Amino acid sequence: MSSTTPLSEPFTEADDPLLLAADQAVALLRDAPWRRFAVLGDSIAAGTGDPSPGYASTGWADRVAATLSAANPALAYRNTGRVGATSTQVREHQLPGILEFAPDLVHVSCGGNDLFEAGGDPGLLRENLSAMFTALTEAGALVSVFTVADVWGVERMAPMRAMRPRMAAMNEVIRSVATEYDAVLTEFWDHPVRTRATLMSADLIHFTTSGHAVVASEVIRALARRLDRSQGTR
Repeated sequence: MSSTTPLSEPFTEADDPLLLAADQAVALLRDAPWRRFAVLGDSIAAGTGDPSPGYASTGWADRVAATLSAANPALAYRNTGRVGATSTQVREHQLPGILEFAPDLVHVSCGGNDLFEAGGDPGLLRENLSAMFTALTEAGALVSVFTVADVWGVERMAPMRAMRPRMAAMNEVIRSVATEYDAVLTEFWDHPVRTRATLMSADLIHFTTSGHAVVASEVIRALARRLDRSQGTR
């Protein structure tokens, strides 16, 4: 298949087994205390991705915000994600505005652009994430983050397989910093969505909108588990 060939999905939003139904998602977050949700980072934060037939052309963050808003119509939402942003750029140019927004729930998505080319510095990524997590948690926000999926096993991803070790290293940094700051971590490395042949956009970097739908469901599940933990129901 050419990288420019339109992608077709084997599922739609109505029958995708990896998705939460809208009412299920809202029910999971019905008692959520968060009133100000922010997302900062790179193109993943911004919701970049090719459209998928049968799925709304909506990025994962906007989907999560819509669910939180359905559970609490007073929710305020801000997304400052920018295509191409490095963790240094996110820290310097996006973090100050997010802190002014005074969120109580923040998702941080960056690191891929730091390590996209050989020679990227995982240590600098760790430093920037730690600084952002420190500032956000000291301001009273719960931080959310996710790892990237191991998508390089499918034939279509062969041209990008040199990226796999770098993204695995990025995930290790993300996991470590998430543990240190007790962040909500959504794990995608071994998630079953990674094997879908139609998961990746034509650029072989970003998920299609079907993938964004799955990401949103998993983030909602992770947030619900944190609610259960904080409320002592598990």
